[in-house]
Amino acid sequence: MPINVLMPALSPTMTEGTLAKWHVKEGDEVNSGDVIAEIETDKATMEVEAVEEGKIGKIVVGEGTEAVAVNAVIAILLEEGESEGDIDVAAAQSNAPPNAPPAPGGSTNGSGGGEPPAASQAEASAPTAPAKPETSIKPEAAASPSGDRVFASPLARRMAQQAGLDLGQLRGSGPHGRIVKADIEAALSGGAAAPAPAKAASGTAAEAPSAVAAPTSGAAMPQGQSGKAFADAFGIPYRQEPLSGMRKVIAQRLTESKQTVPHFYLTVDCELDALLKVRKDLNGRSPEGEGAYKLSVNDFVIRAAALALRQVPEANAAFDPSGLLFFERADISVAVATPAGLITPIVKQADGKGLAQISTEMRTLAGKARDGKLMPEEYQGGTFSISNLGMFGVKQFEAVINPPQGCILAVGAGEQRPVVKEGALSVATVMSCTLSVDHRVVDGAVGAQFLAAFKKLIEDPLSMLL
Repeated sequence: MPINVLMPALSPTMTEGTLAKWHVKEGDEVNSGDVIAEIETDKATMEVEAVEEGKIGKIVVGEGTEAVAVNAVIAILLEEGESEGDIDVAAAQSNAPPNAPPAPGGSTNGSGGGEPPAASQAEASAPTAPAKPETSIKPEAAASPSGDRVFASPLARRMAQQAGLDLGQLRGSGPHGRIVKADIEAALSGGAAAPAPAKAASGTAAEAPSAVAAPTSGAAMPQGQSGKAFADAFGIPYRQEPLSGMRKVIAQRLTESKQTVPHFYLTVDCELDALLKVRKDLNGRSPEGEGAYKLSVNDFVIRAAALALRQVPEANAAFDPSGLLFFERADISVAVATPAGLITPIVKQADGKGLAQISTEMRTLAGKARDGKLMPEEYQGGTFSISNLGMFGVKQFEAVINPPQGCILAVGAGEQRPVVKEGALSVATVMSCTLSVDHRVVDGAVGAQFLAAFKKLIEDPLSMLL
């Protein structure tokens, strides 16, 4: 019988993804292990391999389709002797596994940090929550003001919610009257999407506005008003790009962090002259060809942070309602800017690695991050984060904590500043570093002890080589 090709779960927390590209077409023969498609998750683009051999009988989900739920049928594979007449797409979709990600197999989260092992185990043992409607590729039902059912795609539902549109007032142009993205865009631009015919119902149902009324001069926009509604109301020109999966996760995670995690900040200035001298000397000793390295200041920062966590293990921690978690190894998440947004690949067990190994790993991870080729295990997890904006000339900043981690270190630019040494004024290369701390798990004294250990390592770089 035909074999269903399902939307894979490429990470333990994945619930949906974008089918970016098909490498096969209907009628192509495939073998087990052949790459058949590319899936975009919130963090990376990954290849999907065939697990069975046969012929592609039907491609159910086209290229570029967003919000395809995990375990949804994306294609149907025919075995030897079967034909297109044996395909029943509706039956295949109805027989697909429930729309829910698999139980977590390890620590992870959507923005680079990882959930503590205890939290993951608790999730794995908890009953599976019902699938959310927006992750289904089937038509969704919602109540309109008149009580009728309204069918809309997940993307259209989100766009309508963000724009304040009532789906019950629109007529869909998709299959069976389903409201799709084009209908929402047409409604927002005052175009072709026709409103649903009004029914003689009770007059108590509130009528949804079809456009945002321009406020009077000097009036403040309502709290929580969207940027699009603001720009439309005031006639401000703009261009709009759709939210990538990564940007959606960044927005969700950082909003959650600032709203639920009690941040406080500690700043220390570190002199870099000795470190820069050692770095220059070590780079001059780099071998040619295989094994060559080029150390950066950030490599020293990663090494120093990992060793400081070994000295002050209370700072290598995470909050959990069941109790505080203190990690027994230093897995350092390092923020890397990509065209799609920020991602934090991890240097695992950085406290046990030398500078050359850290440098080589970071160069490889950063390249894969910018190309969107990181594997989930390369960015999910991490016990402590570093964000370095020094290369952009930023003197000092405070980073947002990456839950469930307890701390993130923000690193500024090294610059020459006047300093007082033994009562005399002199010039030194100074770098400001700010530690953002989750006060639920790390107290001020512990944060200060970590920064003191970190500063000592940065200013005495030879001690990192021991």
